[in-house]
Amino acid sequence: MTRNTLLLLPAALVCLAAAPAPKAPVAKSPAARPAVTAAPFDAQNPQGLMEILGAAGAQAQTKAREEDSVFVAVTSTAANFSMQFAGCTPQGRGCRAVLLDAALDRTSVTVAQVNAFNQTSVMCRVYQDRSGAQHVLYSAILFRSMTREDASTHLQAWQGCLADARDFVKDPVAYLANAA
Repeated sequence: MTRNTLLLLPAALVCLAAAPAPKAPVAKSPAARPAVTAAPFDAQNPQGLMEILGAAGAQAQTKAREEDSVFVAVTSTAANFSMQFAGCTPQGRGCRAVLLDAALDRTSVTVAQVNAFNQTSVMCRVYQDRSGAQHVLYSAILFRSMTREDASTHLQAWQGCLADARDFVKDPVAYLANAA
C-alpha cells in the first residue's frame, strides 16, 4: 500500500463513525405476529423420522408399542417397509436405535448367495425368514445430537439398501459378480 492509501483509511473510519445509525424497521401492523419456530428435531422420537418420510410423500403410521419398542408401518411409491424403534422409554420416546425392514420379491436366491451379499455390503443386510422370503435390513443408532440432515442421510442410505437388495434378488449371480 502507498502512503496516501494509508492516510485515507483513518479518514474513512472517521466518516463511518460519524454516520447516523441505521433506523430499526417499523412494523407495518400493530398486530404483528411473532415468528413461528419449528420444534427442534428429535431423532430419538419416532415422530421425527415419520415427519421426514411424510414430507417425502410416504405414509407412516404407528402400528404397535411393546415394552421398549415402537413399530411403524411405512407405505410409499418407492417401497413398503417397517421401522422398529428399540430401547424406547415407556412413553415411546428416547429410542436408542431403529431397524428398517422390507420384504423382497420371492426368488430362488440361495442362503449361500444371501451370505455372499452380506459380505459385500457395509450397511445393508439380507436375511431369509422361516417362510423362505428374503428381507433387507438397515439399522442405525439414534443420538440426541442427531440432526434432521443426519436422519435424512440414514433414510437415503436405506433407499440405497432397497435398490441394492432388489438388484441382488433379481439376478444374484450378476450382482455378486459385479460386487467383487
